[in-house]
Amino acid sequence: MSHLVILNLSSGSLNDGFPCVTAELWEANDSHPMKFTGSLSADPEIPKLYRDWQLTYKSLSRRLGWRLRISIEAGAVNNVSEVKFRDLCQRLQNRINAWLNSESFSNINLQLRTHLNPSEEIRVIIETDDDLLRRLPWFLWNFFDHYPKAEVALSVPEYKRVKPLPKKTADRVRILAILGNSEGIDLQKDRAILEQLPKADAVFLVEPQKQELDSSLWDKQGWDILYFAGHSSSQTEGETGHIYINQTESLTIPQLKNALKAAITRGLRLAIFNSCDGLGLARNLADLQIPQMVVMREPVPDIVAQEFLKYFLKAFASGESFNLAVREARERLQGLEEQFLCSSWLPVIFQNPASVPPTWQEWLGRTDCDPPAGRIVSSHREAVRTRNRQIFPIWRNLCTLMSASLVVTGLVMGMRQLGKLQAWELKAYDQLMRLRPEEGPDTRLLVVSITDKDFQLPEQKQRKGSLSDLALDRLLQKLESYKPRAIGLDIFRAPPDTPKLPTLKERLKRQDNLFAICNVSDPSKRNDGISPPPYIPIKRQGFANLVVDSGDIVRRHLLYLDVPPTSPCTSPYALSVQLALHYLKAEKISPQFKNGDLQLGKVVFNSLRANPGAYQKADLWGNQVLLNYRSYRSPQEIADNPVTLTEVLRDKIKPEMVKDRIILIGAIHSTSDYFYTPYSSEQLPDQKMPGVIIQAQMVSQILSAVLDGRTPIRFLPQWGEVLWVWGWSLVGGVLAWHFRARIYLGLTLGITLGVMCGLCYYLLIRGYWVPLIPSALALVATGGSVIAYSASQTYRQQLTPQVTS
Repeated sequence: MSHLVILNLSSGSLNDGFPCVTAELWEANDSHPMKFTGSLSADPEIPKLYRDWQLTYKSLSRRLGWRLRISIEAGAVNNVSEVKFRDLCQRLQNRINAWLNSESFSNINLQLRTHLNPSEEIRVIIETDDDLLRRLPWFLWNFFDHYPKAEVALSVPEYKRVKPLPKKTADRVRILAILGNSEGIDLQKDRAILEQLPKADAVFLVEPQKQELDSSLWDKQGWDILYFAGHSSSQTEGETGHIYINQTESLTIPQLKNALKAAITRGLRLAIFNSCDGLGLARNLADLQIPQMVVMREPVPDIVAQEFLKYFLKAFASGESFNLAVREARERLQGLEEQFLCSSWLPVIFQNPASVPPTWQEWLGRTDCDPPAGRIVSSHREAVRTRNRQIFPIWRNLCTLMSASLVVTGLVMGMRQLGKLQAWELKAYDQLMRLRPEEGPDTRLLVVSITDKDFQLPEQKQRKGSLSDLALDRLLQKLESYKPRAIGLDIFRAPPDTPKLPTLKERLKRQDNLFAICNVSDPSKRNDGISPPPYIPIKRQGFANLVVDSGDIVRRHLLYLDVPPTSPCTSPYALSVQLALHYLKAEKISPQFKNGDLQLGKVVFNSLRANPGAYQKADLWGNQVLLNYRSYRSPQEIADNPVTLTEVLRDKIKPEMVKDRIILIGAIHSTSDYFYTPYSSEQLPDQKMPGVIIQAQMVSQILSAVLDGRTPIRFLPQWGEVLWVWGWSLVGGVLAWHFRARIYLGLTLGITLGVMCGLCYYLLIRGYWVPLIPSALALVATGGSVIAYSASQTYRQQLTPQVTS
């Protein structure tokens, strides 16, 4: 009796790695398996080497004129020498061994070599659904050099135990031999080998029709062996196989499904497809639960196929076990490799782990079909039960993952609700804002700045503050001659000296496109407010109050508010809103209100409600929106070609720079007001932004949203933010569950965080500020929780390594 090793590689790929590899060891004298765990790292070089080997092998087969049991199309590899091909074979072997001898797989490697004896017979079954893994020459693993009675086989991850049959009374082995399309190959030698078998009855179907083949499979006496020789192929990544039964017809296994199931029920235990590229055939037959198969993993030369059949049947019929008979026949093919390279790489076993391989002698009496009470049948029964029980840990892990993600999401959102994450979120938002692409200046605006140099003008001799009455009067006169659409005076001024400048008084009264600022009082902040300049009616006044976050950073735009009755400034609208409304009036767009929110055209400026997004501890007085700064090299270059007071008064500007634009007049000198923005840094005071530029940014935000379709920045609804954070929490848990090796988990989490930041950046450009910091915390915290759970489970498995019923 042999030992059985089942190596499960059903989760992962060579490109992504196998984070959870299990090995079950069924010892001959024990009805319960031992189970070991490990992992295999990603190795993209192996798929590349194998594809190169495969193309080169096919190219050499054409060049050397081998008679193959498949039609090979012209490939991309030409004129390859045999020396280079042998070197490629060695490189592939070295790479496979380096992969299987890696540190992450060492636990399984060590445990198997500890418990197995080189003198004992061992069946090693690789469970996988990956076509490339099936094609790899697993026998090149140096494990098989140390264990001469071990042979590798392939299996699908899911299988069922074949029902036992009644005892067979006949004393001969029945073989159904299908000799299909023989174009270019010699199938008579196959027939001669089968006819010479002792105590065997072979029925030959030579290039049969489908109906004849189907009818033969339904034979009531049943068959022990199904043999096919001829042309065959596999398509769709090794998932589907075709056999060419005659010159005109090809069949797939599903087309013979019912007939094959009947044959298996009546005793069919072995299928041999001595034809090319048979892994697709084996995959389809495995779904029908046929116990044993032998196929060729690549195109096979005619002579190699015949020699393998001869060597295998000779060893098997003489009493050798099934697996060792295949190993002996495969190794004997090495004698042909001077002429037919890599012949010994081609044969491969496909097995059902829940079925005991037959021997030739047992077949003659069918003793294998009368299940003994001994350990093999018992152990396989336990195997099926054990694998069924493995379903429950999967569900348990899924429940753990869901529970962990929900708990972590709840904790993170709770911390956010308490304002513990606000500072981090605002800093992350500032960083994303600074990364946004340039948008260009707003050509609808012009900023007239009053600098320190402008104080030297003769017109400024009588100034009080930033601008004298004379300079203001001449500035307004100059600008009005160029026909601007609106003028905003962003300077707090004392009453003009009207006896000296009566024209300024009249201009302030009657120039209907001139707007000035005031400041609404706020008793809670000890702000008494500032009155507007006299003579300007309330309809042309706008408040200049700014909403400032901690750190004196302006991130929000105050549109309008309810003015306290004691305030010296009574305008309910911000200066930026007044200027924008006057500009849009010429575009025939008038303001409306929808559920208390300002609507201009099709754009609704949704006010920030209680605890919006990152703002959990913020003053939301009035109607505020997020300020969508316009970035062009520097946000201070919001307007096209900013000019100074001197340039306007000395006629150094062109009329088209002013015509039909909004003109903002403000101070940009050493004593004027400056503010931090998301583009600033507390360590760099020179990056503060003048108040007049912030006013320009606000005006531009409104006009760009209404006229250009530039989306205002907004938050997701609260339920949307919860789902967003929970989604990333689940991602963190899944990654931690899938990638058990720390280096790959750390790398994957790092890449995932990068993807998360990229998505948040992309959505911000599209107008959505989604939670970045809460999502990152949820991702890492859930991943950590799953890692801790997995570690505890692994520790428990180490304490109890055996799987018992």
